[in-house]
Amino acid sequence: MNKKVLVAFAASVLSAGMSAQSVYPGQHHGKMKIETVAPVSVASFDLKDVRLLPSRFRDNMLRDSAWMVSLDVNRLLHSFRTNAGVFAGREGGYMTVKKLGGWESLDCELRGHTTGHLLSAFGLMYAATGSEIFKLKGDSLVNGLEEVQKALKGGYLSAYPEELIHRNMQGKGVWAPWYTLHKLFSGLIDQYLYADNRTALEVVTRMGDWAYNKLKPLSEETRRLMIRNEFGGVNESFYNLYAITGEERYQWLAEYFYHNDVIDPLKEQRDDLGTKHTNTFIPKVLAEARHYELTQNETSRKLSEYFWHAMIDHHTYAPGCSSDKEHFFDPKKFSQHLTGYTGETCCTYNMLKLSRHLFCWTGDSSIADYYERALYNHILGQQDPETGMVAYFLPLLSGSHKLYSTKENSFWCCVGSGFENHAKYGEAIYYHNDQGIYVNLFIPSQVNWREKGLTLSQETNFPANETTQLSIRADKPVRTTVYLRYPSWSQNVKVLVNGKRVSIQQKPGTYIAITREWKDGDRIAATYPMRIQLEATPDNPQKAALLYGPLVLAGERGAEGMQASAPFSNPALYNDYYTYNYQVPASLSTSLKIDMKHPERALKRVGEELLFTTGQGDVIRPLYDLHRQRYVVYWDLTTE
Repeated sequence: MNKKVLVAFAASVLSAGMSAQSVYPGQHHGKMKIETVAPVSVASFDLKDVRLLPSRFRDNMLRDSAWMVSLDVNRLLHSFRTNAGVFAGREGGYMTVKKLGGWESLDCELRGHTTGHLLSAFGLMYAATGSEIFKLKGDSLVNGLEEVQKALKGGYLSAYPEELIHRNMQGKGVWAPWYTLHKLFSGLIDQYLYADNRTALEVVTRMGDWAYNKLKPLSEETRRLMIRNEFGGVNESFYNLYAITGEERYQWLAEYFYHNDVIDPLKEQRDDLGTKHTNTFIPKVLAEARHYELTQNETSRKLSEYFWHAMIDHHTYAPGCSSDKEHFFDPKKFSQHLTGYTGETCCTYNMLKLSRHLFCWTGDSSIADYYERALYNHILGQQDPETGMVAYFLPLLSGSHKLYSTKENSFWCCVGSGFENHAKYGEAIYYHNDQGIYVNLFIPSQVNWREKGLTLSQETNFPANETTQLSIRADKPVRTTVYLRYPSWSQNVKVLVNGKRVSIQQKPGTYIAITREWKDGDRIAATYPMRIQLEATPDNPQKAALLYGPLVLAGERGAEGMQASAPFSNPALYNDYYTYNYQVPASLSTSLKIDMKHPERALKRVGEELLFTTGQGDVIRPLYDLHRQRYVVYWDLTTE
C-alpha cells in the first residue's frame, strides 16, 4: 500500500492505545477460565473502551501503524516456511521473497521474534480500531504459521530448527531460543484475546503441549542449565495460557521456568543485581506478578513490589530508563554510567508493564508518577518523527544523539517492542473500581465506562499547557467518584467543576476525589502548576538533570561532527548501536550555571511551546523533542 495513502487511511481509523503481552486485572471477561483471585484496588479498562484524540502520542501511533502495515506477510513468514520446508525456492524463485535483514536474517538465531511482536501489534490495533486491515494482516500471519506448524509436526513452531532448543538444553552456545518462542506465544495469545482469532489459540495450545512433552521428562540439572540462557517472559505467557484454558500443564510450564538464582534473592529482599543483564531479569519478575494474580501467592507479590521499588529508587535514570550496555551496575558509581549505551528501550517497556500490575494491586499514585515519567521521556521520544524508526538505547552521554533503526536491516528487540510501544499509549490513562474512575495521565483521549453508561473525554495541550479539560456524557445521572491524580511534581492544583472551584484537601502524591451525581454535559477543569527542579546523580550532587514537571529537559548541541550514516544505524556494521562512536566534539559544553535553591532562575521560557533559554546561551527543550542532533541531559553544575 502506498505510504501516503496508508497514513491518511490510518488517521481516519486509529484512535486507541493498547496493552500488549500482559493480561491485567479487569480485562478480557469471558475469555479467562482462571480469573484474577488476588485482591486488587483498581481494574484496567479493555482496549476497545479507550480512544486517543489528536496529540503527539497519536502522531507516533500513526507512524508506527504505517510501518507495521508496510511489512509484507510473506517476508515475515519466509524464515518459518524455509525452516519447515514448505517454501519452494526453485531456480530464480529465491528472489521472489525479499529477505528481512538484521536480527531477522536467515542465519540469525533470533529470527522470528519480530513476527511474534507483530502478531500482538496487529491484534491490538484491530481491537482498538475495528479496521479490517489489521485483522487481515493478523489472520494471514496466523494462517501461515498454522501451515508451518502442521508441516513441522508435533506442535513445534519456529523460524529456526528444534536443534537450537536441544543446544540450549545441553548448555551449548545459542542465542536465546526460548526468548524468541516467548514472542510467538505472546503474539498468538494476543491474536486470540484482541482479534478473536480461534486458530491462533489452537496453534498456541499445540505449542504449549509440545513444550510440556519436551520438558516434562527432563532432570532438574538440565532445567537449571537450560534456563541460564535468556528466555524472556515465556513463563508469563504460560501463566496467561493457563488462565485462558484452565489446563494445569501450562501452569506447570510457567513454574518450570522459575529462575531460582535470580528470584530467590528477591524473596529475601536482597538487591543482588550486580551486573546482571537487566532485560533478562525484568520479565522473570513479570511472571511472578502474574503468578500472584492467579494464585494469591504472597511471596510473589512481595518480591515483585520489592524489585519495583529497588529499580525505581536505585537503578533508574532521570528519564525513567535503566541499564548501561543492557546491564545493571553499582549505583554508588551512578555518574560513571552516563554513557552512549544507557536506557535499553525493552527494559523500560517491561518496567511499564510491571508498573501496571502493581498499580492495579495498590492504586498507588507514585507508580503512576513513574509511568508518566518513563512514558514521556523515553518511550515517546524513542521514535524519530520524520521516519518512524526507533532507537535501541536512550544515550545519556553528553553530546551523544539518538541512533535509529533502519526499515529493512535492523529488527532489534527494541524494534519489536517498539511496534507495541507506540501502539499502546492509551492503556494506562484510565482505571476504575466500584467507587469510581481514575484519571492517571493527561493525554487527549476518551474512555467509555460501559457499566456506568458514562463516557469521559479529555482535551488538553499538556504538557505545553498546565490545564486539562474533562467532559462527561451520561445516558442518565450517575453518582460516582472521579479520581484526579495529584502528581508529586505539582503543587497548588486548581480544580473547577462546571466553572465552580472545588476545595482541594489532598496533598501531592495522592488523588483528588470528586464525588457527586454526574450529569450529561458536566465539565471538570484541572490545572497542574509545573516547576523547574534538579535531579542529581546519587554519587555526585554536581551532576544533575533538569526537570519541568514530569519532563526531563535537554540542551540542544547541534549536529557538529555527526557523520553518515548518523542518525541511523549502519547496516554494513555488526550491531553498531552497541559499539557506536558518537565522536563528541572536544569543545562541547556540558556546564550549567545555576542557583541550587532556585533552579528556575537559570531558565527563561520562550513563547507558548516548551522551549527555554539560559543566560549562557543554551536552548533547552523536552528530551522527547530532541532528534537528529546532540544533546545534554545531565549537566555539570556550577553555582552562581
